[in-house]
Amino acid sequence: MGRDDESRLGHGFLPDVCPRLSHGAAQAVHFICHSARWEECSGAGAAAAGTFGTSACSGRQETGGRVTARRWKSKAGTRAGASCALLLLAACSGRQSALDPAGEDAETLALMFTVMVTAAAILWLCLNGLFFYVTRVSPRRMSRKLANGLVIGGGILMPLVLIGALLAWGLSILPDHDQPGDGLVIRVQGEQWWWRVAYETPEGDVISANEIRMPVGERVSFVLDSHRVIHSFWIPSLGGKMDMFPGRQTNLSLRADEAGIYRGQCAEFCGASHAWMAFEVEAMEPDAFDAWLAAEAAPAGPPDGGAEAIGRQIFAREGCGGCHEIRGTEFQGQVGPDLTHVGSRHSLGAGRLGARLEDFSTWIAHTDDLKPGVEMPPFDHLPQEELTALAAYLKGLQ
Repeated sequence: MGRDDESRLGHGFLPDVCPRLSHGAAQAVHFICHSARWEECSGAGAAAAGTFGTSACSGRQETGGRVTARRWKSKAGTRAGASCALLLLAACSGRQSALDPAGEDAETLALMFTVMVTAAAILWLCLNGLFFYVTRVSPRRMSRKLANGLVIGGGILMPLVLIGALLAWGLSILPDHDQPGDGLVIRVQGEQWWWRVAYETPEGDVISANEIRMPVGERVSFVLDSHRVIHSFWIPSLGGKMDMFPGRQTNLSLRADEAGIYRGQCAEFCGASHAWMAFEVEAMEPDAFDAWLAAEAAPAGPPDGGAEAIGRQIFAREGCGGCHEIRGTEFQGQVGPDLTHVGSRHSLGAGRLGARLEDFSTWIAHTDDLKPGVEMPPFDHLPQEELTALAAYLKGLQ
């Protein structure tokens, strides 16, 4: 691996593969790559070489009158270990982290994780400390009674008491996923590989897809099921996960305590594009949520003319309405996601791309590349101007 390759790995490649990787994590990966790199240095430049300012070269060799040196980075092992720690810490925050809670249930789970890890560390230190003491500090013969006491007390009773106490405490505070919500019910069905979403209201269901919005401070009830295979519904920042089964409903309730946009993910392997089956979750202030839900229930508005009007004609000509519904139009397909207000969503393809105009064009033309196994065929036969017009029509469905 050369310097250019390492730089690409540390700064460019990983964010391209996972655009949500934090900047701190990318920097940590870059640091690891450089910490573990062999370098060639020669002559007087050997003493000054080194990405991290190291100055010593070892293993000098005379080759044809020229002094060359090959050295390992100073304290590379220590730096690599520190970099791994930085990488782990960088992953502890963000909108898809169970260790960065934004809801009541997630806070409980984060507390359980912290206490369990701390207790495990204490148990590990005690047991290994005892082993170190009897084998290194005071390696003497001991009576059978003392030896049995150490084995039974330190190896059986202490772990049993500690683990039993942790189990009892954890079960006592474990969130009740079945507790009733405060009124709002959202039905979510797992498809391959996207999410069908319906908000229950007195006037009827409000249909959406691949995105969930919920009011802050209210416990929301989720009714979950699946179409073909088992999925698992998980919003790490708000709470635990719940499996989704074909032909069976499961229930989950969550409460968001902080307004913001979070990321959910299918947590059960479900096929070729499992890793690309995500969704956006926006926790909104109650008044803003009510206004959004009223707008979401309304039919789609007419195109504004120009490119949008042409894009609507292309949508009809290519038969897109046979799979997708746009309420208020003749397009009433039920196979794929509802597109009535797709232009106002935060992502496309169940979290696969953003929602910019160019993202729409990219998705339409390259669905099979972006999401292997997806049922929507790519429309790469369309010229670029038609792709742009079609993207403009969909983006205009606000």
